[in-house]
Amino acid sequence: MASQFSKDFFSATIFWKTLLALGLFLYLILVPFLNTQNPSLFLIKWASPSSQPSIISPSNTRTNLSHISFGLMGSVKTWPHRRGYLESWWRPNKTRGYVYLDRPPTPDLLPWPQTAPPYRVVDNLSEIFRQTKPRFELMPRMVHGILELFREEHEDMRWIVMGDDDSIFFVDNIVDVLAEYDHTKYYYLGWHSESVISNYWFSFNQAFGGGGIVLSYPLAKALVRDMDGCLIRYAQSSSADLITMTCIADIGVNLTPHKGIHQVDLHGDFSGYLSAHPKVPLMTFHHFDAMDPIFPNMDRFESTRHLMKAADADQSRLLQQTICYHRQTNWSFSVAWGYSAQIYENIFPRSYLQMPIETFGPWAKGPKPPFYMFNTRPRSGNPCEAPHFFFLESVYKSVKGDEIVTSYIRARPRGLPACSSSGNHSADSISRIRVFSPAKKRLQIDRCECCDILRVDNVKAEVKFRECKIDEIIA
Repeated sequence: MASQFSKDFFSATIFWKTLLALGLFLYLILVPFLNTQNPSLFLIKWASPSSQPSIISPSNTRTNLSHISFGLMGSVKTWPHRRGYLESWWRPNKTRGYVYLDRPPTPDLLPWPQTAPPYRVVDNLSEIFRQTKPRFELMPRMVHGILELFREEHEDMRWIVMGDDDSIFFVDNIVDVLAEYDHTKYYYLGWHSESVISNYWFSFNQAFGGGGIVLSYPLAKALVRDMDGCLIRYAQSSSADLITMTCIADIGVNLTPHKGIHQVDLHGDFSGYLSAHPKVPLMTFHHFDAMDPIFPNMDRFESTRHLMKAADADQSRLLQQTICYHRQTNWSFSVAWGYSAQIYENIFPRSYLQMPIETFGPWAKGPKPPFYMFNTRPRSGNPCEAPHFFFLESVYKSVKGDEIVTSYIRARPRGLPACSSSGNHSADSISRIRVFSPAKKRLQIDRCECCDILRVDNVKAEVKFRECKIDEIIA
C-alpha cells in the first residue's frame, strides 16, 4: 500500500515539474515577441511602480480657461467705440477666440491692438445661398460664426461661447460654472431676454446671443456638421438667435437656462436690477452701449473698468446680494458686492429686497403689463421705502490678506425726511459703507452669505460678511 502511494506521488511530482518547466520555457521564448507585438497581453510587468508614469486623461481634468473659446461678432463700423468693452475682460495670451468683422479693418484701425481679441473676417456665404436667398444677410453670417470659430479652435476645446462686440464676459465665473457640467454631453446654455415682448417676438426657448450662447463641444461639432443645411432650412428667419435655437432643436437639444447670462433688453438706469441680482454667478452682460452708465459720474467705459476692479478681486461674489439688519435703528442693509449698497430706514424681509427697484424701462413695451420676466417694485417717494444709495468707491485686500475690503460712497442725498414709523432714525449723515468679505473664493452658493453690522456712527457704517449659521434666519 505504501509502495503504491510513493509511486503515485512520484509520478504526480514529475508531471507538475515537467509542466512548470514547459511553461517557463514557453514564457522565455515568447516574451520578446509578445513584448514588441502587443505589450498589453502581459499580466506580469517586471518594471517597478515608480517607472510607470501616472497618465490622467485630459477629459478628467477640471475645465479651465484654456478649454473655452470665445467668438465675438462685430463690424468695422462699431469697433472703434466698442473695443473698450472687449478689452475690459479679454486676457491676452490666456483667453482664446476672435472678434469677427464684416470686412477687413481700415488702415486707421491698424495695427490691431494686442489688448483685444485677434480679428477674423467672416466667410463669404454667397455660395451657400446661390439658390435660396436669406431674408436678412446678417443673420446667417452671425450663426455661421460658430463654424468659423470651431474650425480654428477645436483642439483641446470643451466649450464655445458666442457673443457680440459689446458683450462683457466674467471669465472666472464662466469657467467655474462650466466646470460643473459634463462637457462630453450636449449642452446649449443661455438665458431669455429680460423683456417679455422680446421673448414673445422671437422665442421663450432660445438663448439671446448678445448675452451669450454657450455650446459644449459635441453640440458645436454636430451643429457645424449640419451648418449649411441648417442655414438653408431657416433662411427666412428674422433672427440669428432663433436660427441657432431651431438648428440645435433639430439635433435634439433644448436650452439649459442660466440666470447669470444677461441680454439686458432694458433701457435707462440699470442700477435697480444690478443691486438685486439673482443668486447665481454673474457670467455676462450685453447692451452696455444702450443704457445709462452703471456708476454715477462715469461714462460707460469708465463704469465698465470700475466694475472690473471688483471682478478682478473676487468674481464669485460680484453682485451677490447680502442682507442684514441694524436693530438699534431699525435699518435694513442690502449689499450687492462690488457694485452698490443700500440702507432702508425700515426692516424689510429678504423676499422683498430681492425684487429689483424699477429704475429701468423695457426694451420695447407691449400693450400692457407684465413688461419683465421677473418681479419688480416701483420707485417710491415714501421715506420708509426709498433706500439711501451707495456705489462702489474702492476695493482692496486687508493687510493680513484674509479679507477683501470694498467701500461704497453715497451717490446723492435722498432728499426725504426720516421714516417716522420705525423711530425717526435718519441715515442721511452716512456717507460711506465699508464691507469686509473673506478673501477666499465662494463656489457653493446654494445659500447666500449672512452679515453683521460691526459699527454705525454719524459718518459711516461697517459690515462684515460670513457664512450663515445652520439654523440662522435672515429676518
